[in-house]
Amino acid sequence: MGGSAAGGGGRFGFGGNGAGGKASGGSGSGGAGGKAGGGAAGASSGSGGATPLDCNATMPTNGTKHTGNGQGGKDNLAWQLWANNASNGSITTFSTPAFEADWNNAGDFLARIGFEWGNAGKTYDTYGAITADFAYKKTGSGGGYSYIGIYGWSTNPCVEWYIVDDSFNGMPVNPGNTSNKGTVKIDGGDYILYTRQTTGTGGSRCNGVSSWAQYYSIRKTARQCGTISITQHFDAWKAASMPLGNLLEAKILVEVGGGNGSVQFPVANVMLAK
Repeated sequence: MGGSAAGGGGRFGFGGNGAGGKASGGSGSGGAGGKAGGGAAGASSGSGGATPLDCNATMPTNGTKHTGNGQGGKDNLAWQLWANNASNGSITTFSTPAFEADWNNAGDFLARIGFEWGNAGKTYDTYGAITADFAYKKTGSGGGYSYIGIYGWSTNPCVEWYIVDDSFNGMPVNPGNTSNKGTVKIDGGDYILYTRQTTGTGGSRCNGVSSWAQYYSIRKTARQCGTISITQHFDAWKAASMPLGNLLEAKILVEVGGGNGSVQFPVANVMLAK
């Protein structure tokens, strides 16, 4: 997302139209935006299935560890991993909506899991209420910027978007070079709305687009467990003249700008309710 002082961010993707493997945002104190796409995979509009949220859940067992930039899975288990130094980070996925991510001086590092619609994406209201249950623990450090929350892209207009509920760097973070669009209360917390324009070194997920908008909802007080009412953020953005187009993805993410650390998400469940 947004850029560290030197720019940063980026994400390797599947399901978009972009080319390349990473993109960096403008300057500031946050992470950096951008990502690239390959062919669509794992497109689905089905429900992830609702279960009571357990903030004391333990990690599942018998996971699969993935290293190097890549992607896989389908439905709400679609996962992606991208890093500047791909050999210095990993994501472990499971047969349930959960994941673990580790990094050691991987540069800009991003791991995420959730729904991937790619070119089959539609406007957000088509999916009904999109929510995410999450519970996680973090250890170590996240470098100069870090973001833990929800992430995705839309096309027409081309937007890279974030809902940030926590950070290794303390909350609330400001990605830098942003325009403040006000504050909204969602899920019992106050979120600051930001926008900004950015460019990337590896292309966006939008075909032929080299400069795009970034939207942020930044929670003022961090939390490590809860429900994120994603659609309510989209509605708040629309009311603040921050419109989205067709959704390419909606995923729970961790992004860091260096450091040596890990996160464990025993619960990382993005759900659709029509």
